[in-house]
Amino acid sequence: MRLLSRRPMLGRLTFIMLFALYIALFLNIAFYQQAFTELPVDNLHNGLVFLTMPVVAFCVINIVLTLASFLFLERLFITLFVLVSAAAQYFILTFGVIIDRSMITNIFDTTPAESYALLSTKMVVTLLLSGVLVILLAWWIKTKNAVPAWSSILRRLINIAVSALLIVVVALLFYKDYASLFRNNKELVKALNPSNSITAVNSWYAHNKLDNLPLVRIGEDAKQRPVMQNGPRKNLTILIVGETSRAENFSLGGYPRDTNPRLANDNVIYFPQTASCGTATAVSVPCMFSDMPRAKYDEELAHHQEGLLDVLQHAGIQVLWNENDGGCKGACDRVPHQDITKLNLPGQCIAGECKDEVLFHELDNYINNLQHDGIIVLHTIGSHGPTYYNRYPAQFRQFTPTCDTNEIQTCSQQQLVNTYDNTILYADYIIDKAITLLKSKQDRFTTSLVYLSDHGESLGENGVYLHGLPYSIAPETQKHVPMLLWLSDDYQQRYGINYQCLKTRAATSHYSQDNLFPTMLGILGVSTREYQAADDILAPCRGESR
Repeated sequence: MRLLSRRPMLGRLTFIMLFALYIALFLNIAFYQQAFTELPVDNLHNGLVFLTMPVVAFCVINIVLTLASFLFLERLFITLFVLVSAAAQYFILTFGVIIDRSMITNIFDTTPAESYALLSTKMVVTLLLSGVLVILLAWWIKTKNAVPAWSSILRRLINIAVSALLIVVVALLFYKDYASLFRNNKELVKALNPSNSITAVNSWYAHNKLDNLPLVRIGEDAKQRPVMQNGPRKNLTILIVGETSRAENFSLGGYPRDTNPRLANDNVIYFPQTASCGTATAVSVPCMFSDMPRAKYDEELAHHQEGLLDVLQHAGIQVLWNENDGGCKGACDRVPHQDITKLNLPGQCIAGECKDEVLFHELDNYINNLQHDGIIVLHTIGSHGPTYYNRYPAQFRQFTPTCDTNEIQTCSQQQLVNTYDNTILYADYIIDKAITLLKSKQDRFTTSLVYLSDHGESLGENGVYLHGLPYSIAPETQKHVPMLLWLSDDYQQRYGINYQCLKTRAATSHYSQDNLFPTMLGILGVSTREYQAADDILAPCRGESR
């Protein structure tokens, strides 16, 4: 205790420079690793360029901390910089993520259960040693100013000037090298701590501060076409939003393992060439339910504009959204929706997370009491990682050995793939269960089903795990998603659908989440100025009703 009470003392300037050096050197290892890969250090010139990187990083951080010291805020800034840098570096090195606005959105949209799933012994130890311990040290060390006060101020001003001069010298000598490196590797700067986190948070704030703008209404002219209204049965469609299902692992698309045994017998139409709008739920779900194609998608506008479900509701169709994945990201805000996880049903839910079968709770009764045409959206937790092993019941553990830990980087590639494939096997069961439910209601309803995953997943290929990389550099595994369609015989006959035409087009054409909005309007027979027949998957194969 006496030893701990004897707090070491450093000059204020030495204190600042010591922690600036720690952040610049030890909390930017991920950045230097990436820079070393992109900048071939095979000659003296490139070697010098590489060696100047920690010098520039140190100078910038040193300037910021020194300026903060004039307001006595250097400890607070050190705490912030070390905390965000240690956390960012852990996730960059462990999962290969990139710290940008979309990643900050993912963080804020992550449920407590999902956050808990990321916790591991390695993570806790790493953050304690590289972050918390250093922060405690920063608050334990005493600092002293030079006497008189003007001398301390002068020294700090000189410190700022020298750091700025060093940056200028590096710029004069190697500006072209830096410009070329960062121009050709635009994501490299997003590995630089702590500027990556600060820039990303600022971008997120600027992007979301317009959320309270007045709601932009669309499709208020929506109505069902007469052909949809006339008939002995109402129309009922189930739309299943998949989570983190990647197309590469669907046997319907040619994957050698039989991950879709039930759907193979359900006469579904599979679309093997389908692209997502984003690589994270917070981007893809609002995008796929909006009327904007990905090329013209405006996230800010989507936050305060009506989407697909609003238009269907305008047309008099009864809408229900059942949630099992932490929220609909605005897509269901103005329609009836319920978070099934809050029921905490025994046997299906543990610690705030539920198996997807929970989405069928009381659904049979809901359909029995449905008096209008309806659409039911089931938002699944699907194959959400890193705890893939928690996504399916024990009886679906068919592919072994599995990766039964959230530290997926410690598992072999085969273990990880086995576990992920089991989640797809369970998704196959969930989709088949929905089709079976629709078949049981065909005495009252003309039925149909659509399944579309929000984004894919990386399973350690090239050292990348999970998802959420910027779309421009994300691997195809994060953008190539499964989509399938099931139409009852009654639907095909009543609305003149040429099923063979659909199968042929599905096998040969490229689709994306852009097709969801018009296709759902088409399936449910909604007429509106927002409907674009050219993007409706069914339109080329739809004849006159019979």
